[in-house]
Amino acid sequence: MRAGKSVTIIAAMGRNRAIGRDGRMPWHLPGELRHFKQTTMGKPIVMGRKTWESIGRALPGRQNVVVTRNGRYRADGAEVAAGLDEAIEAARGDEVMIIGGGELYRQALPFADRMILTLVDAEPSADTWFPRWSGSDWHRRLLRRVPADDDNPLPYEVIELVRRTGADGISPEPGTAGDPPA
Repeated sequence: MRAGKSVTIIAAMGRNRAIGRDGRMPWHLPGELRHFKQTTMGKPIVMGRKTWESIGRALPGRQNVVVTRNGRYRADGAEVAAGLDEAIEAARGDEVMIIGGGELYRQALPFADRMILTLVDAEPSADTWFPRWSGSDWHRRLLRRVPADDDNPLPYEVIELVRRTGADGISPEPGTAGDPPA
């Protein structure tokens, strides 16, 4: 499936792993959006149908691939794939960026090589969650801390996680991936 391609997950989440509510992100952080654009520009991006519909258009400067089980689905300005394997195969480039949502993150986590995560200092209510992962499976590096300011009402930090060799990335707790925290 991967044929020499690197798979990177990029996501922003609250302390409670919240990533969305009612098809929207639970915060507005212009600095984080600039980081997302800069990190994904020129690379193929893979997203689920709900994420595509929440964005509402193809993101320019990137090959957009939408994953959906609906074989008749059309996404103007994007390619459509029936599953994650097909989407990664269709992606042109050495690094494929998985940009959401929750179900696609869950599917990609076992074989992702890297994650770039924005950890927002908030615990918003949500209906979509980032899956649990085992910290021992990843080398963690802080990329930057951003304090709250006039542009960004919430502080956040951006971290990079690079997979340790031989790990599967899944939390050993069965049935917890994607569930809200207790």
